[in-house]
Amino acid sequence: MAKNPLDGFQIDPATLRYVGEGLQRPECILAEPDGSLWTADARGGVVHIRPDGSQKVITQSQQTSFSVAADVVDRYVHGTLPNGLAFARNGDILISNFGTDRLEVMTREGETRVLYDSIDGKPIGKVNFVLRDSQDRIWLTVSTLMPNWMEAASRLRHDGYIAVVDERGIRIAADGFAFTNEIRMDASEEWLYVAETTAMKVTRLRVGKDGTLSDRETYGPESHGAFIDGITFDSYGNLWGTHVMTDRIFAITPNGDLRILLDDDRGSDAGKAIIAAFHRGEVTPAHFAACGGTIAPWMASLTFGGADLKNVYIGSLQGTRLPWFRSPVAGLPMVHWNEPRAE
Repeated sequence: MAKNPLDGFQIDPATLRYVGEGLQRPECILAEPDGSLWTADARGGVVHIRPDGSQKVITQSQQTSFSVAADVVDRYVHGTLPNGLAFARNGDILISNFGTDRLEVMTREGETRVLYDSIDGKPIGKVNFVLRDSQDRIWLTVSTLMPNWMEAASRLRHDGYIAVVDERGIRIAADGFAFTNEIRMDASEEWLYVAETTAMKVTRLRVGKDGTLSDRETYGPESHGAFIDGITFDSYGNLWGTHVMTDRIFAITPNGDLRILLDDDRGSDAGKAIIAAFHRGEVTPAHFAACGGTIAPWMASLTFGGADLKNVYIGSLQGTRLPWFRSPVAGLPMVHWNEPRAE
């Protein structure tokens, strides 16, 4: 295999640039070939950042705004809260709503309808992330069945699952995950990779032609010693990701080696305290509130964009803008990247 383009690479904070302003909880970011960025926003919708840098808030027509004056902890527990995003084939935006606990779809003008809020007659749970594959199947992660995600994240619980939506409807494809977060497929769509936040590891499962998931195994280290949030592939096969609360960017090489590319926590007392409290089963809201670096507080996701897919944008839970940097390797194009939009 050719030399890994990440060999010797580190992200220099001094070289970071920023786009967007006044964003509210830009947890997930979608990029388009024309340079447009779309970010989830706590006001109940998305923000469209145009290639010229101008931006527009697009709120869901059936949603209500989310109070930014609320307490920092309460702010992320109650109310509508768009989280993971994906483009539908026709260009609409699929939204996993972490506040309303349902999978929604929104037009680019804001008109919204609910796709799913239950499975087998039961509430769907704390919907986190959504991914569409080349077969137009929708994959959905549910972090927990508990209403309060901070309580769910306070100790190890395996009540998360992955659902799949295809021509047969929605069904659970795999369960027993510890706070299921972002998911990605490799270039061949042979494996589905899962960030298990509170298990502090990445798991992968083989994807069957019928949408079944099997051969579950840990990918990379058995433990990162930190909470994992977002993950994404580059075109070489490195799996990039974020350590939320301790605000680091990492990569797992195809050989399974873990590399830290950016560390905005730098061994802080707050970062050490929350991990130690988690292992004791004693995490409190104060532990969460004390965490966060200066670049993208509560670092949550990474998105490759730009014409050459070498711009990397950092999403976060408490940031108000998007830091970005140049990567030595292009990202793996998402399914919408070279896909003509069906109207």
